[in-house]
Amino acid sequence: MSDIGSGDEGSSSQKYQGMEQGSEYDSGQQGQMEQELATKMLQIQSKRFYLDVKQNRRGRFIKVAEIGADGRRSQIFLALSTAAEFRDHLSTFSDYYSSLVAVSVVGPPNPDNVPEDGKLKSEMMIKDNRRYYLDLKENSRGRFLRVSQTITRGGPRSQVAIPAQGMIEFRDALTDLLDEFSTDEHAYKPDLPEGRHMHVDNKNFYFDIGQNNRGVYMRISEVKTNFRTAITLPEKSWARFRDILSDYCDKIKQPAGASGAPGGALGVQDQPHPLVGNNTQQDGGTSLK
Repeated sequence: MSDIGSGDEGSSSQKYQGMEQGSEYDSGQQGQMEQELATKMLQIQSKRFYLDVKQNRRGRFIKVAEIGADGRRSQIFLALSTAAEFRDHLSTFSDYYSSLVAVSVVGPPNPDNVPEDGKLKSEMMIKDNRRYYLDLKENSRGRFLRVSQTITRGGPRSQVAIPAQGMIEFRDALTDLLDEFSTDEHAYKPDLPEGRHMHVDNKNFYFDIGQNNRGVYMRISEVKTNFRTAITLPEKSWARFRDILSDYCDKIKQPAGASGAPGGALGVQDQPHPLVGNNTQQDGGTSLK
């Protein structure tokens, strides 16, 4: 019996391009501010799987794309923490599959032991507003692990089907990527504030929040005609930056000749300007590191 089986995936395998554009991970702006860090290709029976580690302003994630023998494509997206949980489930499902194979060697499989829906074992993962359903199934084509992704706020359901015999190979490839690119869970924040914009005279100021392997940061960009400069502030400095700015606002409002305690009401000592000067990027302030 072949393990190619994915006969009940339905039309979701044709949603590849739609999911690419509508993914929460790419914020609906495919190719903008998105970087591919690594990729692995697996040939499992008649299917090809691509595991791509990508990074955008929301952080790092893994895109799993399946290309069937007939050219149909489907894909799911996994946050790195979800990918790690999925990796562990792959070990459990593979052990269970091995036990089924061992029983079938002893004697012919009993069709009465197979549920009507073909599900042999199921698990569920939850990450923020996404749910992942893992179902080890059996049909006329064989046994396979179906991984379905749904979004609670609506949107298409996407899924991939991994032949059961390839679960270990898939797990090992996923482990290699996680070992190289995973970050501490406390450092990853999936729901960052939206960017803000302010117009003053002939200048535009943009406030954008992002994150990388060093943590969350704010990029403040000043844009004029044919001119752009930016500074990047790590999250741990935001409160200090706010206090200094607030202190200057208080001082500038004081009547001429008025004096206060050093550092003002907030007790912030005046500092020279290396914070801005050392981080200013001229003509293309897109460097975030």
